[in-house]
Amino acid sequence: MLCDNRLAFIQCTRDVLLKKYITFLPANKVVAQIGGNELPDGAVEEACRALKAAGYKFAFDEFTARDPRESIIDLADFLVVDIKQVSWEDILRVTKTYGNQNLGLLAGNVETREEFEYAQKAGFYYFKGYFFRKPEMIRTRAVPANRVAYLRLLQAVSRPEMQWDEIENLIKKDAALYLRLLRYLNSSIFGIRGEVQSVNQALTILGENELRRWCRLAGAFELSGDRPSDLILAALVRARFGELVQNRVEHGPADLFLVGLLSLMDAILQIPMSLVIDGLPLDAGDASGQCRPFASLVSSHLGS
Repeated sequence: MLCDNRLAFIQCTRDVLLKKYITFLPANKVVAQIGGNELPDGAVEEACRALKAAGYKFAFDEFTARDPRESIIDLADFLVVDIKQVSWEDILRVTKTYGNQNLGLLAGNVETREEFEYAQKAGFYYFKGYFFRKPEMIRTRAVPANRVAYLRLLQAVSRPEMQWDEIENLIKKDAALYLRLLRYLNSSIFGIRGEVQSVNQALTILGENELRRWCRLAGAFELSGDRPSDLILAALVRARFGELVQNRVEHGPADLFLVGLLSLMDAILQIPMSLVIDGLPLDAGDASGQCRPFASLVSSHLGS
């Protein structure tokens, strides 16, 4: 859904290839994109051939004439050429050499109509760049006060041992969240005799696992406000992905669901990531038992 049911190109480093992290994603939905700095040594080639046998597609990024990856060109499904970094002669050499080999030729860094037409003339039939979509500028502002409570609620339900009194108080402080919870419990889904009238009663009925799920979803949707639905969908998909893989990758004490959910919160709230984190009670212990700010955990997992 995030890619409109099209292939997603995932940048793969040597470490990602050797450890086969790309296998966390379905082979029919992704393309493993290998950068120009990833030289095709024996270990990388062996890993790539195993992935190819498993049905994964490959794109060679920053491809040039006389590229060192030509030795494993049989693995490639797409060749990505940065049209601003490669001469016209070398561009034509690539398109003429590989245009008839059932390879997808993709022109990268296309920023103007002239460059788009230039790439078409050269023989490309896939394109990417700012000409098609430009990044959105985010203006700096403070975290809206009414949304801080939702971030605190997300953190509260992500702790290994939840504090029920804390969660009850956080829900009671927000009338909209309070009403949403009561409406949810009093809906026909549960078929409860009588009416649920208090947060304490609602929490008892839901139980720990369902409470975590409901608070995370409700909190995320309240945080999204009037932002595009694609943003909140992407954040929820990342959060779910983190939840599914956290038992398969090393991540210390970090809650990967929360890391995934917060990964797009700067875009959702239209503020820098530092302001999303700063001032919130989002601390976690590291492997040595020492406490360190949650911001550093998010940074280490998101690279922000």
